[in-house]
This record gives sequence, C-alpha cells and structure tokens, in this order.
Amino acid sequence: MASKIALKPKGKSGKGSKGSEEKSTVQCLKEWSTWAVKKAKVVTHYGFIPLVIIIGMNSEPKPQLYQLLSPV
Repeated sequence: MASKIALKPKGKSGKGSKGSEEKSTVQCLKEWSTWAVKKAKVVTHYGFIPLVIIIGMNSEPKPQLYQLLSPV
C-alpha cells in the first residue's frame, strides 16, 4: 500500500540532458507533495476528535469526559 518514489526519470531522453534533470526534480516534487497531502488527510481524520476532546477538557468549567462524549 505504500507508494514508492522513483528516482530515475522515465521516458526517452539522452544521458546528461538538463531537461531530464528538471523533469525528474519536478516529478519528485509532485510525488512528494501527493504523499504529504495523503498523510495530512489521515492525520486530520484521526486527530480531529481527540483534539476537540483535549480542548474541551482544558476549558472552563472543567467538564468530565462522559459529559463531553454524551449527546445530551
């Protein structure tokens, strides 16, 4: 399930051409940003409710945990 970052440029190009270096850098940047956004989505998904509970527990007046979790 983990994505792998390819360090070699894909496609037909001559060795040592400057365009392939730029293209590989841009491609690596795109892959890294996609990976980072996916990880940020997971962290946000699983971290939002605990964050709300922690903020609620540190507010005044201090509620009990069951008061924060109860729907009433």
